[in-house]
Amino acid sequence: MTSSFAVPREFATDRLRLRKPSPDDAQALFEAYTQDEDVVRFLTWKPHASIDDTRAFLQWCDARWAQGEVFPYVIELRDGTAGPVGMIDLRRAQHTADFGYVLARPFWGKGIVAEALKALVDWSLAQPDIWRATAFCDAENPASARVMEKAGMRYEGLLRRYFVHPNVSAAPRDCTLYAKVKEDV
Repeated sequence: MTSSFAVPREFATDRLRLRKPSPDDAQALFEAYTQDEDVVRFLTWKPHASIDDTRAFLQWCDARWAQGEVFPYVIELRDGTAGPVGMIDLRRAQHTADFGYVLARPFWGKGIVAEALKALVDWSLAQPDIWRATAFCDAENPASARVMEKAGMRYEGLLRRYFVHPNVSAAPRDCTLYAKVKEDV
């Protein structure tokens, strides 16, 4: 990790606060979405069976942040009307920033993740060593594709048999890739 990529612990947008997660978030995240089968359908992990699973996940997040591998952020509404409503990850690999996200079901369709993703994509592309911001979703998840488009990312193509979404199938599934590069800013 280069020194020019010092990731802030918090971001603010017009409606949102993105912050580094803490162990105190476990109960709120568990209640909001980590145990919801519909919410985690296209994610890389199974629904949490108990709050202990969510606590373990938050420990994993803290360890990855400390190692400079993955930078997860809790998504909250700035008006304080709700606790954590989702999360978004920023992952750095060489000259690329990659993103993944999740949002509690009551907040779907409100532009929340698109706003969070746009903030992180724009910040990442403003860094001297980042030239490309990417994200992908299951080909059968058009809502996630719309999030990436609203965040200013462009469709780049279909990745055949690219990724396993264990809540859908044990076999790798087709995914759509979206990206934004410095020249797009």
